[in-house]
Amino acid sequence: MTERSSKTRSTKPCLPEVKHFWIILLLFGVTSARGLEVDVRLKWFATGSALPNHDIQRQFDDSPVYDMNTDMRLMFRHDAGSVTLLMDHSTTVISGDSLAFANAPGNTLDQTPTEDARRIMDLTWNIEDGNRHRSFHRLDRLAVQYRQGGWGVTLGRQAISWGNGFVFQPMDLFNPFAPTTVDRDYKAGDDLLLIERLFPDGSDLQVLAVGRRDAEEQITGRAGSLAAKWHTFVGEGELELLVARHISDEVYGVGLRFPLGGALMRSDVIATRLRDGGWEVSGIVNLDYSFALGEHATYLFGEYFHNGFGVDRLPVNPALLPMELTDRLGRGELFNLMKDYFALGGNIQWHPLWTQSFALINNLHDGSSLLQTTVNYEQGDHQRLQFGVVVPFGRAGDEFGGVPLLGEQVTAGGATRGYLRWVYYF
Repeated sequence: MTERSSKTRSTKPCLPEVKHFWIILLLFGVTSARGLEVDVRLKWFATGSALPNHDIQRQFDDSPVYDMNTDMRLMFRHDAGSVTLLMDHSTTVISGDSLAFANAPGNTLDQTPTEDARRIMDLTWNIEDGNRHRSFHRLDRLAVQYRQGGWGVTLGRQAISWGNGFVFQPMDLFNPFAPTTVDRDYKAGDDLLLIERLFPDGSDLQVLAVGRRDAEEQITGRAGSLAAKWHTFVGEGELELLVARHISDEVYGVGLRFPLGGALMRSDVIATRLRDGGWEVSGIVNLDYSFALGEHATYLFGEYFHNGFGVDRLPVNPALLPMELTDRLGRGELFNLMKDYFALGGNIQWHPLWTQSFALINNLHDGSSLLQTTVNYEQGDHQRLQFGVVVPFGRAGDEFGGVPLLGEQVTAGGATRGYLRWVYYF
């Protein structure tokens, strides 16, 4: 987990008063435009966690611990012929017992972006910061899009998602969701240039450049990414090819989607050539199927994930993990520590307004697992209420039972969590 933005962004030479002036000017300019579409999302997200005795946070806090996140997202869209202007502004308040503690990998329930230390544009501004609370506002989208014929160009802060994974995302190199993330309405944006070309046969090419800052917050090509992905149809299936220069590594990938009876099978295989010349291969294969269980619409999937950067056995201290793994954990590209996993999940519609989803993630090395289930109530398109639990099964020192920090005596993670999320659009 990265440091909090009040620390990581302190070296950037931009006065707070100047930054607030520009954000007010941008909001005023966009809201005064003609033909503007404005949407608003309100979100309230709360969790309660029962910490095991060996958890590091339990050494300082009682159990259970409670955390809360409230957010108002203003979404502006303005079409001017073939040009579209996009801007999303969020005002967020986070509070609770766990604010000063890092979460264990794989346990991110609310993946709200809180800083821009590694992005080119620093578009996050603190309002108030305390020991158990923090409020800030940020621009998570700020982009210009051009569409004409088969061409498309996007410049600015926008989100992009690649790959065929349901739970694990080895092909998604740019802010993938963690396996247990509940809030997936909006993916965090990056500062990028995306060029798209749609061909007459239905195939398409995407060329992407993502700019970032290095650990010293300097803009450098070695911290950024340059990638191209080609998508085409092969018979009844689809094929994707990826080539990228990502940070200091070379990445090559292939993705497949094809029908298998009444189901659909997907697969991504990613080969990464490291800076020292070594290679690591990761990949997923999954199968999903929809059917009727009595009068209830039902959907099931299974997914296998091989993490080429993972380990066969967890060390007694995270400092002993391979650097290639910890770098990706720190950048938010990976959320799991070991090599092989299997996930089984799906959802069932109990009533037109009520659905339930579930996912069981099993670590095939240490035998620990994580069960997550969510009940969704949607009275209409404008409102959604979700509540659920995440229950780990494992011993201290297992990945889902509690990642060892000082052997099995002090761990991180392994908490049983309940959560409640309310979203309203208007």
